Amino acid sequence: MTPRVTPRVTPRAVARTAPRADDRARYDRATAHLDGPLAVVDVEAFDDNAADLVRRAGGKPVRVASKSVRCRALLERVLAKDGFAGVMSYTLAESLWLARSGFEDVLLAYPSADRAAYAELAADPKLAAAVTVMVDDPAQLELIERARNGGTEEIRVCLELDTSLRMLGGRVRIGALRSPLREPAQLAELARSIDRRPGFRLVGIMAYEGHVAGVGDSIAGRPVRSRMVRAMQGAARRELAVRRAAVVRAVRSVVPDLEFVNGGGTGSVESTVAEDAVTEVAAGSGLYVPRLFDNYRSFSGRPAALFALPVVRRPGVGVVTVLGGGYPASGAAGPDRSPVPYLPEGLRYDAQEGAGEVQTPLLGAAADDLLIGDKVWFRHAKAGELCERFARLQLIEGDRVTDTAATYRGEGHTFL
Repeated sequence: MTPRVTPRVTPRAVARTAPRADDRARYDRATAHLDGPLAVVDVEAFDDNAADLVRRAGGKPVRVASKSVRCRALLERVLAKDGFAGVMSYTLAESLWLARSGFEDVLLAYPSADRAAYAELAADPKLAAAVTVMVDDPAQLELIERARNGGTEEIRVCLELDTSLRMLGGRVRIGALRSPLREPAQLAELARSIDRRPGFRLVGIMAYEGHVAGVGDSIAGRPVRSRMVRAMQGAARRELAVRRAAVVRAVRSVVPDLEFVNGGGTGSVESTVAEDAVTEVAAGSGLYVPRLFDNYRSFSGRPAALFALPVVRRPGVGVVTVLGGGYPASGAAGPDRSPVPYLPEGLRYDAQEGAGEVQTPLLGAAADDLLIGDKVWFRHAKAGELCERFARLQLIEGDRVTDTAATYRGEGHTFL
């Protein structure tokens, strides 16, 4: 057996690492009876993060982004809290499932081409009253109409605004390629088309500024890039606030009784709710606080969702191998899409292997204090995607597992 090496720990290091060490001890005690791989949610951290989102929203309701949670029990938990109202879903099939499960206000954040699901929506009064679908093109309305299959229920519709920042006469674009609708006149024209079309009702506008809400502005060890991000985001916020207000005025001139104007995300709550035109903000990742949300100046949350992998090998001094681990997040491929070893501190990937499909070597002095069967705790790069890997979340309160919650996968659903 490889001999243990006890690293030298300074008083300053003890002070800095004590909170994490305490969490590791709690999580290890709580799950001592469970074998990894497993995933947990620290309920106290989850609730603290929820309270912080409400505080940041300043009195405007927070719509919960389900793709960042992917657990029905936890969606119900957060929606039972004051300050939260409604779900922002990511597929039409998921929207219908949630509505059948009792969720009464489900906004689908992306256009769908699921004709069978549209037929169900158009045929069921309960579903049609609970679900709002997203459109940004007349062709989507035509697809919905053809998919009705005799269903006569009125379809609730939301328009999506392109929030990207355009510079140098449009030659530079910063922001996601989402809706083609950018100018007030474009959205007003589609609003008129919907208003004239029987069987449809326009109820809202959505504008997700991902380049502000989803990009950290305080990147560790990269001060120049951080300043550039802050400058970009400042310009983006100013431009969008003016354009979003103009869009809302234009659409309300056609449909005065819009129910909501949704905007923002976890990283932009304060700036989004500051706009008078916005009636609600969306957020979800701020409940779990994955690693990509460590790089923000405006807020800091408590990591609430983690997964643990068991040590199965000790190849040598300063190395352990855990089972599994290759759980990359979506987006442009890069190191920031990988989970990070979190507890114990001081572990890192082998640059030649990274996070592997069936095994992951981890390097560092902390490896010498780990035994076969010990758990290494990881944080995923993004929030809800963790739940695609696990059927259950162990809910931890203090140093006990007090409940188990099924993920979407655990309930038999993989919507994407």
